[in-house]
Amino acid sequence: NLTSGQYFTPLIVATHHRHIAMFELGAEPSDALSKIAEGGATDDMAMALADSGLGYDIQFSTDGLIGPGESRMVTIDTNLRGYNRLSLAGMLLPTNDTFVAVNSMPLPKRSSHGLALAYDAGSEMNDELCANIPGPHCGGTPFSAGLAEGFVHISRGISGEGDLPASAYDWRNPVAHIS
Repeated sequence: NLTSGQYFTPLIVATHHRHIAMFELGAEPSDALSKIAEGGATDDMAMALADSGLGYDIQFSTDGLIGPGESRMVTIDTNLRGYNRLSLAGMLLPTNDTFVAVNSMPLPKRSSHGLALAYDAGSEMNDELCANIPGPHCGGTPFSAGLAEGFVHISRGISGEGDLPASAYDWRNPVAHIS
């Protein structure tokens, strides 16, 4: 976690076939993606990957939230015969519907390093009110009804409206280092 004021919920990490992805920039978010972005819930995404028949190995980070400057290790199996993509996702806290992700990245043949960005799922209004943000800082309720922007896009960060001061919680991409 490269941010100074954001936490990541436990991550879903998957290897899969190149014909699927967790999301598409500019497209409406799936219900599974909205659940990750608004509440850190990864079960529906895991089921969607497994049900597609194109997911190979699906794992989850453990040991709770990933704080600023912290890291987690997740071991995944790869099958380089077609299942050679890596995706991961987890919610940023405190935010309304922002998530960290790597989306269908080709797996390297040797070790590699990369950076992950924060995306806005477009599934919830970015009111920055604690009543609408789950987690230890706000303790609000996730999973608002209806769409906000209605499409997945690069997150704008925390603007400082609502209950979240930008001086404490804002960031600039990238938000995570992946190796």
